Amino acid sequence: MNARSRWIDLDGAVNVRDLGGLPTADGRTTRRGRVLRSDNLQDLSVSDIRILLDDYELKNVIDLRSDAEVRLEGPGPLTRTPSVTVHHLSLFSEGGRHTDVAADTGGARNGGRGSGEVDLDKVLPWQQRTEDGPESDRSIGHYQGYLRDRADSIVASLRVMTRTDGASLVHCAAGKDRTGVVCAMALDIAGVTREAIVADYAQTAERIESILARLRASDTYAADLDSRPADTHVPQAATMEKFLARVDEEHGGVQPWLASHGWTDEDTDILRGRLLD
Repeated sequence: MNARSRWIDLDGAVNVRDLGGLPTADGRTTRRGRVLRSDNLQDLSVSDIRILLDDYELKNVIDLRSDAEVRLEGPGPLTRTPSVTVHHLSLFSEGGRHTDVAADTGGARNGGRGSGEVDLDKVLPWQQRTEDGPESDRSIGHYQGYLRDRADSIVASLRVMTRTDGASLVHCAAGKDRTGVVCAMALDIAGVTREAIVADYAQTAERIESILARLRASDTYAADLDSRPADTHVPQAATMEKFLARVDEEHGGVQPWLASHGWTDEDTDILRGRLLD
């Protein structure tokens, strides 16, 4: 299967693709139309929604953005679609470190202004990276933070994918880091080859210019994006390779890590049944 055929062309999102058609170690492939991945869904057109509903039977959206991002961006069109359930499962420890606690308390950047103010320095997924070290190492550290801080959201996200009432779509802002980690873990559980998992993660690079253009059009993300060189936003295959190797080394693999946070063998069987031909 041509990897490019997995792209889904929409008017209001640019990093949308089907996780179907990926090879497993035992010679099977993942099914089309079961799990989709995407960037922010705020700008979906009426035509986009019809494609997702009619062609993919979309039923569940897994929104990995922070509470602050959701408030800043406002409700997207799928929140007004009765047949779709939106599951907000942030990968940040909401109301605590690494997120928008300063926004909730009128933090220093806002000079102690009212609690409705949002401190953008606490909102964005790339804000907590340190300035030293290779970009790949910074990303890996941040991905490990998702596992450390929000195992509950990761497990819940994968369980949404096991639902039998149509397709699930997982997204964040760019559809790159948070979405990339959750999709990689789902594909690993399904038995997809490590090479194919890494290639799917890196495929976002094909759309990175369009992704950044979309985010720069939003006041939520524009200033921070421009504060870093554009090439630092490009996903590198080595980043996902090293992250998954780190999970193997420190936890024995994705499945043992999930099991330590409540994931069961039954969950694995159901997810594989949903995702595999």
